[in-house]
Amino acid sequence: MVQIGYAAALEQFAPMEAVALAVEAERNGFSGVMAADHFQPWTPHQGQASFVWNVLTAIAERTSGDVGPGVTAPTFRWHPAMVAQASATLSAMYPGRHWLGIGSGEALNEHVVAPYWPEAPERIDRMFEAVDVIKKLFASGLAGRDVRHRGTHFTLESTRLWTMPAVAPEIFVAASGPVTARRAGRTVDGLITVGAPVEKVAGLLARFADGAREAGRDPSSLTRVLQLHLSWAATQEEAEANALREWPTEGMRFPKSELRSPYEFEAIARHVRVEDFEGRMLVSADPDAHRARIQSFIDLGFERIYLHNAGRNQREWLEVFGRDVLPKLHS
Repeated sequence: MVQIGYAAALEQFAPMEAVALAVEAERNGFSGVMAADHFQPWTPHQGQASFVWNVLTAIAERTSGDVGPGVTAPTFRWHPAMVAQASATLSAMYPGRHWLGIGSGEALNEHVVAPYWPEAPERIDRMFEAVDVIKKLFASGLAGRDVRHRGTHFTLESTRLWTMPAVAPEIFVAASGPVTARRAGRTVDGLITVGAPVEKVAGLLARFADGAREAGRDPSSLTRVLQLHLSWAATQEEAEANALREWPTEGMRFPKSELRSPYEFEAIARHVRVEDFEGRMLVSADPDAHRARIQSFIDLGFERIYLHNAGRNQREWLEVFGRDVLPKLHS
């Protein structure tokens, strides 16, 4: 059964407002919440960047679905040991409801403490080594034995996780390119990606499955997660204005991981036009158009899709989609 969840935009909404919106999402038929680990918003206008682990805990306490950081980067701001501890604790508090989403990081968030921002291949290598450290710590906590790590990027002295759930959280890796998707298929429990042209996303899923088979794993046993940005409002004009004002990053057709400041994004956002969202984020007042786009990704094989509406009109959107979109989707 496909799960349609809510992507809580901690870059846009203050923490308790984000919690209240997650509760409202569940009331309207959404199941589960993802929220990204941001130290800064994408643009100054968005205005927020709360601590994801606190917010996920509050959401989990008030809802009944799954919760996960989609995604956090245990590579620069965070040592993987700290992410492993945070994840294990959340999972111990809410058994069977937490998954751990991991990415390679963006300068916007990670460079606030990093003395050097490496090229993408090194960032991806750091991410997969971090995954290895986290998996070792999960295993050590379950086994009750200390573990250590000496790697290219990380060192872990002999230790263990002392607070663990009965079953370790699933680990999903975020990928937007074929090489990372293939490596994810070989090493982790699932793939996270974002909305893009269907052909591109299908290619990522194929590479993910190739990696799983290379490692002797059954691709059908792994989880495929999509975060889908959209802009819906009562009128087309409002939907377009919301997209341009609130989420212009989806119209920036270039890699954004090198930009370090919300003010850099703000300067570039002035050049984004409505047509730049084509193929990347559907901007429409028609609920059925959004239903068709969501359905196209279900048909590709995604088991979990988390929706984020760009505008501040969250409650209206949740009510309309809960009534007119979610019931019409089929596996």
